[in-house]
Amino acid sequence: MTLSIYRPEYPRPQFVRNNWTNLNGEWDFRFDDDNIGENERWYRQFAGDRKIVVPFTYETKASGIGDETAHQYVWYRRSFEVAPEQQGNRVILHFQGVDYTAKVWVNGEYAGNHQGGYAAFSFDVTPFVSFEGANEVVVKAEDGDSATQPRGKQRWRKENFGCWYVQSTGIWQTVWLECVSPSHVASVKMTPDVDANAIRFDYRVNEGSANEPLRLTTSITMDGELIKETTQLVDRAAFSATIDLVSEKREWRVEHWRPGSPKLYEVSFSLTEGDRIVDRVDSYFGMRKIAIVEGQIMLNYDQLYQRLILDQGYWTDSHLTPPSEEAIIADIDAILAMGYNGVRKHQKIEDPRFLYWCDVKGVLVWSEAAATYEFNDEAVDRFTREWLEIVQQQYNHPSIITWVPFNESWGIGNVFADKRQQQFTEAIYHLTKAFDPYRPVIVNDGWEHTVSDILTLHDYEENGESFLKRYADKDAVAGNKFAFNNFRFAMAQGYAYRGQPIIISEFGGIAFKDEQGWGYGNQVDSEEAFLARFKSITQAIKDTPYVSGYCYTQVSDVQQEVNGLLTEDRKPKVALELIRDINLA
Repeated sequence: MTLSIYRPEYPRPQFVRNNWTNLNGEWDFRFDDDNIGENERWYRQFAGDRKIVVPFTYETKASGIGDETAHQYVWYRRSFEVAPEQQGNRVILHFQGVDYTAKVWVNGEYAGNHQGGYAAFSFDVTPFVSFEGANEVVVKAEDGDSATQPRGKQRWRKENFGCWYVQSTGIWQTVWLECVSPSHVASVKMTPDVDANAIRFDYRVNEGSANEPLRLTTSITMDGELIKETTQLVDRAAFSATIDLVSEKREWRVEHWRPGSPKLYEVSFSLTEGDRIVDRVDSYFGMRKIAIVEGQIMLNYDQLYQRLILDQGYWTDSHLTPPSEEAIIADIDAILAMGYNGVRKHQKIEDPRFLYWCDVKGVLVWSEAAATYEFNDEAVDRFTREWLEIVQQQYNHPSIITWVPFNESWGIGNVFADKRQQQFTEAIYHLTKAFDPYRPVIVNDGWEHTVSDILTLHDYEENGESFLKRYADKDAVAGNKFAFNNFRFAMAQGYAYRGQPIIISEFGGIAFKDEQGWGYGNQVDSEEAFLARFKSITQAIKDTPYVSGYCYTQVSDVQQEVNGLLTEDRKPKVALELIRDINLA
């Protein structure tokens, strides 16, 4: 197995430091079906009976194991070293994703735990680390078939069914170490203000035990040219700065981020103690504004018609984990080649490298939470905590233009009439807005909306003429005058359409007859039949004047669901340029 499959690239491209160590690769591994590991103190003396390749889960071929049966408790172990010259620095152990609960020990000492399969987390393990010789990290991951944990498309039965696939258990994204000064930049929230031609930075600094004044310098460049620089005295842990980007060097012009012209500013944050630089972080941002004006979605100051494609982010041999950065780029390039300007990342919080390349290549992203499938106090608690972590972690990506916490009433199955479930969706909407008031939030994508900035509808009608007839009367569609998709209405009971933009956020899903699996509606028997149906329904949506965009299902096949424009191993089923011609017609 080559090194490239271990995902060697820097895992957090929006907050980059040079001093880091990738811990992907071969780890000792063991199933713990009787859950005896903690009682027997495996974290002190671990006897792995097999090897696994991290960051791939044991269910995948890429892991070297490929066992798709459910094991609720699994253990990992590997050794690592921290260079002696790092003594005096803090050692941070990062996990980009562990599904679902992680417990971590370093050199036999408990470092901490985290619950939530899709959010990144970290532990300061300095007290447990030796700076001379080998150290040992042990991870216990706990997963299960609970429908109260945000699972997304991971099955909770023994076999795949419907549109639910093999579960992912344990470490599924990069594990890495970072050494930082006791005084360091903890986080920076970046908010573009296109109207004011300015960028706001909300800093959090760990002041450590500095003996001299701390100062933070923010340097903004584009294409290597310094645009603006400012230095502030650090007199508290949290503070802000707003920087005007208008510059004579750029002919008084502020560059905007948009599809087709994804201009990015580079920014570095340098923390000095006295005259000595103790921390430096490199990042970037895009100047863009997403807004809703008189029922239309606007990007910067232009009306935005969204041509999205549903993307579930599964691969044949590595499932939820992208097998390589090259595979991520290839998917994005294929999406652009087919004439789409964005993706609805469906039921998955994607690898930060994917979002980075969407930022770089100018691809719009809807970020969607993984659903629970029951509604009770535990599900509310689990979902809320994880969703807020995710929104904060993804906030700085300019490509993300929409938050989607709920889909098709999954986990809120009685939201149409149940006041408690409605109140839950309202709470999530307002909590999201409290942290990020600048992006639209779609509550319950597909139907039965409560409060929502966009009205989205899922409709797998095959015939364009039938679609046009059904959607001829906007007031009937948005005003619950008729039901569709198994007696679903656009709005939940007690809520009314308020003039929001309308998007058909799932449609299509066409499969070929010779494929083993299922698609939506009748399967087609030739490329000509596929293109005729694809064109008919796509053009009908574009011909509906009040619809602001669409999202086609989907980029690629996923296990038994074979309605992708690409096969699961990313081979086009029809020529990409033919799809592009229809999308851009």
